[in-house]
Amino acid sequence: MSALVKLIDVIKRYADVTALDSTNLSIERGNTTVLIGPSGCGKSTLLRLIVRLIEPDSGSIEFNDETITSDTIAKLRRRIGYVIQEGGLFPHLTARANVLLMARHIGKAQDEMQNRLVELCDLTRFSVDLLSRYPLELSGGQRQRVGLMRALMLSPELLLLDEPLGALDPLVRASLQKDLKGIFAQLRQTVLFVTHDLAEAIYFGDKIVLMNDGRVVQKGSIADLRENPSEPFVAEFINAQRGVLLT
Repeated sequence: MSALVKLIDVIKRYADVTALDSTNLSIERGNTTVLIGPSGCGKSTLLRLIVRLIEPDSGSIEFNDETITSDTIAKLRRRIGYVIQEGGLFPHLTARANVLLMARHIGKAQDEMQNRLVELCDLTRFSVDLLSRYPLELSGGQRQRVGLMRALMLSPELLLLDEPLGALDPLVRASLQKDLKGIFAQLRQTVLFVTHDLAEAIYFGDKIVLMNDGRVVQKGSIADLRENPSEPFVAEFINAQRGVLLT
């Protein structure tokens, strides 16, 4: 299976702190790749580099064999959906306006936008009756569904999710996990998913990428990480989450 995204020797530093250290990684088409690791290990930095919110100090990132640069990112962003905690919604816009923001910006026809909006409400199980509400009038789970709809509005080839469920209570989180996994399968979506929760990584991940101190420590299935740890940190990280069923 060919890679949709490739990071080649990518480095990102802030003064004397290395946020990402000479990273090589491929994101396979149609799969969910999960980035996991402790806080500050470089997971979110990696996503921000792909969508070019920050610039790498060295190395290159390719999207569908095209190098991402400051000249190409504006066009490529239309092919990438990006979701963060709480959905990153604009508080002064309704749910409808948040979802349609980019589609309106690039001049999509009104009928096309409306039809897509109805499709997405059905896909994410978000009531059309709530589209006129503002983010503060929605629950955390509802805001996250709106954020997901906005990310999917332009049918992106790549979906980036940065701990999208981290701020939700356990029952809402479990419901959204189930829905998200079904959506990924239905759309055959290529996903790069950031979490600090090992159980969530196991649930979603076709491939798990464990990071620490700005570098990829090991990648593969949970069985690979559990049975053949590349270094002591891998075993320590897994053993620290003893409540996770690793079968």
